[in-house]
Amino acid sequence: MTMIFDFDVLPPEAKNKLLHSTIVPRPIAWVTSLDADGVRNMAPFSFFNVFSADPAILGFGVGGSVFGGRKDTAANIRARKDFVVHLVSHSNRAAMNLTAAELPSDIDEIELAGLTAVPSERVSAPRIAECDVAMECVLHSEVPLSQERSLFLGRVVVMHLADKMIEDVERYYVDTPALDLIARMHGRGWYARTTDLYRMDRPIPEEVMRSIRTEAAPDAPPTEDE
Repeated sequence: MTMIFDFDVLPPEAKNKLLHSTIVPRPIAWVTSLDADGVRNMAPFSFFNVFSADPAILGFGVGGSVFGGRKDTAANIRARKDFVVHLVSHSNRAAMNLTAAELPSDIDEIELAGLTAVPSERVSAPRIAECDVAMECVLHSEVPLSQERSLFLGRVVVMHLADKMIEDVERYYVDTPALDLIARMHGRGWYARTTDLYRMDRPIPEEVMRSIRTEAAPDAPPTEDE
């Protein structure tokens, strides 16, 4: 038996709870941006992922602000057309959590969290020195989802990756487990750590097809001796 939830009639809070509790773990985009006057902002977003490698496109959803209207990140991206997405390591979990608080626009979350902002190579938004992965992005497009919510798609123009996380620079091999990233889970404040790993090799198409043909083949006719 399964419960059926009709999303066309559910209230927003119910849909939010169901989606947050089942679509897990979700990677976290820790986004820095600048407003039109150069005021810095940093905030985490867990409705986030990568959607294309060439062009390199990532995206994250931004909802409404508790102060009314859109969040600062949305306004800043519209004003500057760029932003930086950082991935969150376990060592940065407390700072990330602090920047999740919705604060007035004149508060600098980077300074509040004790982080070090450094200039980016190609975009106006700063990157954070304490993060092992930072992706400078220019706005590709904004997809309005509702009056208060939008999906922002960014094209990655520069990636910063800590030297200690690179296994083979010529072959672009990254020591992914060493990044020790965290992901958003369910409810209020639950997170997961990417340390419980296992491997499954992708099936080889020829072997899968051979197995299908073998299973589908009729039994061989008996020989005269049988």
